[in-house]
Amino acid sequence: MDRECQRRVYLLYYSYALSVCLRYARHREEALEVVNDGFLKVYRDVTRFDPARQEINSSFRGWLRKIMVHTAIDHYRAQARHQMQELPEHAYGQADDSAGALDTLAYEELIALIQRLSPAYRTVFNLYVLDGFTHEEIAQQLGISIGASKSNLSKARGHLKEMLKKINHHAYAESVR
Repeated sequence: MDRECQRRVYLLYYSYALSVCLRYARHREEALEVVNDGFLKVYRDVTRFDPARQEINSSFRGWLRKIMVHTAIDHYRAQARHQMQELPEHAYGQADDSAGALDTLAYEELIALIQRLSPAYRTVFNLYVLDGFTHEEIAQQLGISIGASKSNLSKARGHLKEMLKKINHHAYAESVR
């Protein structure tokens, strides 16, 4: 793929790739690193893309999404070697005081909450809830047991519920002032 084609693909799909990677990353800089690594894989493996499968834009988008998710998993694995798998309960900060009420929770606010989960919880939550992987697939991808996948999902949901309760409580307190 020549440089001009690479540039066009990057500009056309950058926002979509970033939206996928932001769900897996702790912060924007980490997501940008995953996006760039993912695009390098796209450029390297573009000959594997089969446009005859469906309409080219939607099938390329799906292929790109799969690469970005797997690149995020690779990034998680690399990070997991250098940090603890689970954070202590007190490591989860308070919900952002500027967040809106639960019923007006914006996509960006939800992503910010997901990003606050520990890497293990965040990755399993994204793979299961947002990307539709089974616990068996997650266990295989991350090199953990099926039980650990289920446990991390349960704990991720619990932490998200607590964060949402704090946001909802804050919004209610603001509305009665």
